[in-house]
Amino acid sequence: MGRGKLRIYLGAAPGVGKTYAMLSEAHRRVERGTDCVVGFVEHHSRPRTEVMLHGLELVGRREIEYRGGTFTEMDVDALLARRPAVALVDELAHTNVPGSRNTKRWQDVEELLQAGIDVVSTVNIQHLESLGDVVETITGVRQRETVPDEVVRRADQIELVDMSPQALRRRMAHGNIYKPDKVDAALSNYFRPGNLTALRELALLWVADRVDEYLQEYRGEHNIRTTWQARERIVVGLTGGPEGRTLIRRAARLAEKGAGGEVLAVYIAASDGLSSASPKELAVQRTLVEDLGGTFHHVIGDDVSHSLLEFARGVNATQIVLGVSRRKSWQYAFGPGVSATVARESGPDLDVHMVTHDAVAKGRGLPIARGARLGRSRIIWGWLTGVVGPGLLTLLLSQVVPGLGLANDMLLFLALTVAAALLGGLLPALASAAVGSLVLNFFFTPPLYQLTISDPRNMVALAIFVGVAVSVASVVDLAARRTHQAARLRAESEILSFLAGSVLRGENSLDALLERLRETFSMDSVALLERASEVDAWSTAASVGPHPVGRPEDADVDMPMGDTMALALSGRVLPAEDRRVLGAFAAQAAVVLDRQRLVDEAEKARELAEGNRIRTALLAAVSHDLRTPLAGIKASVTSLRSDDVEWSETDRADLLEGIEEGADRLAALIGNLLDMSRLNTGTVVPLIRETDLDEVVPMALGGVPEDSVDLDIPETLPMVAVDRGLLERAVANIVENAVKYSPDGQCVHVSASALRDRVELRVVDRGPGVPDEAKGRIFEPFQRYGDAPRGAGVGLGLAVARGFTEAIGGTLTAEDTPGGGLTMVLTLPTAGGAAPVTPELPTSAVT
Repeated sequence: MGRGKLRIYLGAAPGVGKTYAMLSEAHRRVERGTDCVVGFVEHHSRPRTEVMLHGLELVGRREIEYRGGTFTEMDVDALLARRPAVALVDELAHTNVPGSRNTKRWQDVEELLQAGIDVVSTVNIQHLESLGDVVETITGVRQRETVPDEVVRRADQIELVDMSPQALRRRMAHGNIYKPDKVDAALSNYFRPGNLTALRELALLWVADRVDEYLQEYRGEHNIRTTWQARERIVVGLTGGPEGRTLIRRAARLAEKGAGGEVLAVYIAASDGLSSASPKELAVQRTLVEDLGGTFHHVIGDDVSHSLLEFARGVNATQIVLGVSRRKSWQYAFGPGVSATVARESGPDLDVHMVTHDAVAKGRGLPIARGARLGRSRIIWGWLTGVVGPGLLTLLLSQVVPGLGLANDMLLFLALTVAAALLGGLLPALASAAVGSLVLNFFFTPPLYQLTISDPRNMVALAIFVGVAVSVASVVDLAARRTHQAARLRAESEILSFLAGSVLRGENSLDALLERLRETFSMDSVALLERASEVDAWSTAASVGPHPVGRPEDADVDMPMGDTMALALSGRVLPAEDRRVLGAFAAQAAVVLDRQRLVDEAEKARELAEGNRIRTALLAAVSHDLRTPLAGIKASVTSLRSDDVEWSETDRADLLEGIEEGADRLAALIGNLLDMSRLNTGTVVPLIRETDLDEVVPMALGGVPEDSVDLDIPETLPMVAVDRGLLERAVANIVENAVKYSPDGQCVHVSASALRDRVELRVVDRGPGVPDEAKGRIFEPFQRYGDAPRGAGVGLGLAVARGFTEAIGGTLTAEDTPGGGLTMVLTLPTAGGAAPVTPELPTSAVT
């Protein structure tokens, strides 16, 4: 027993007509002969809704005593005992009276669905659990009765019952929704135009999102690769600061407004390591991005603005989301900042969104962890401080503030040396100490203006000055190196964690791995090369980026993996310390390549196994299905040739008819076997021509009785671009299969209609139908539904029909016939005025 189907009528507010639409659908189903009953419908004393209940079977409600009162709820047990085909259950989000079978009505509906009963229900958008806070903000009313979004999303059909706010208010004013004494209060509170407009927008957006899910499923099932709508790719630039979460959520909302929107968060780590990013905050932001369905990328680049734009263009992004700078006003003297630069250089192909946040203009703060060595600009400032600074300080002490004393002068020069060490590291500090000691000796130590020292105490002071300067410079340089090592180890650990995670997740995309490698090291291209032996030429197993190299010796960086495989990178020369991480990437690339090949080999083995299965089935068909008509033909011929019996003309006619029927069955079986063989070997080459469907379809009905098909092919249909022979064979197989399973006295209905640039041919039968889980298998070779078809056959008819249909550019799918049965939908491309093309046929191809 299969699970029942759920259909939901969704509305933006009470009174839009959900219950009326549900009852109208019930009347339509009853007219078609469907067993449909009313499980629970609340008409709220609305006359038009109450009238719609007439003519429908009502299942009695269950009475429940609660706090001295009597209440009625849906009787689930009675419905399960009645077991109708369809049950109407109003107000899906309703909370049952305590003492009921379940707490919520949607739980009652779940029981009915589990029992195989189809359910038609209603719900308002404000009752969805995820929208409770939003609805309360809009209307000021907190919804107490809610239903989980997943329950509604799992519905097989969701139909929006829409009505403009003005029309709904008119219905309210006319007394069609609430009683007259409640109309004024409702119109001035919940049913205000603004509230209704906002609720309507929520409903439209929610249903649009569900429609997009259906569309993606349809495109995947029909293998549609062409773009039907623009895809938004939104890049979020992260700095590791507190504004990152706001930017990610804003980008996610932008992506939700477009079909198939994608969010890519990227953190640009400058190669000089001057980063104030918090590893903990980046980890939180990475988790947030992944929870919202986006991806996180870590990129290294010297110029953050340029690297961000290059990344965005590399992933074909349409928008960039950045936060307004956290820098204070005086910090703009050092440059316009990343956000302004990206906005200026983005060009017309990229939209840049500047998002405000709580940390705007509050300063970046002290770096939480420095990333790497001192940058070029700091080293330059260090040398200027260490070499030019002593001269400026000497001028200041001699001309502006003379006579401070040697001790104070030394302290000032020592402070200058410490500043040079903090800015530029060891070498600028040593230069500052050397220049400072010479200047102190020449200008401030007696005898003045000579490089001699008369007082031994001054000599000791100068020695201490040089020692302190060298010590401070050494400590600063050591701290910078240790910070650089820690940052590199952190970056390496993140990369190795990513690689380990990809192994555990079983990711097999070699291109994605190489792209991640290219992003990590900011390379132009990456290629994975291999060769059979040391003397053979290199071949490219996979590559990303423009102009990948074909040999390891041509690359800027190469990482050998044994004698037969190497990783080749182009763009810049990497330092030796990067080769450890590069080696991890190389090892993972080799593993992914081996895994891909194992998957390919497994697929080939599966195809071989499928071929063996088909051959086994073919032998069974030859031994049984072909032998049966042969035996009948042999028996008839033997009887006719017998001299022992004098056959009457009627008997002879019957025997000859049996021979003819057996020959026809043999011809049909052999024809399908040959067609299947041609499809498997790829020798079917269609001759596409402009064709009228009303000329082809009647020709395909020669193999079925004349009164078994009801044909409705309008002459006004556009011409289709097909191969007439293949289309005729496909339609013949479909119709013969439908006639085979149709009940006696029931005609197969064949109709056609035009839909945009396609023509749809529908073959409708009233047979037993096919379950949803078996609809895909009926198109496989040697498949016969129930393994007990009426009449002969080897289960190839529908497989050949789908193969021929796809060969001429069409599709063939199976649907349920309303009221019972199976409908085959054959969709064909219209000619569209295109000139017919005659392909060159191989000698082995015959159509």
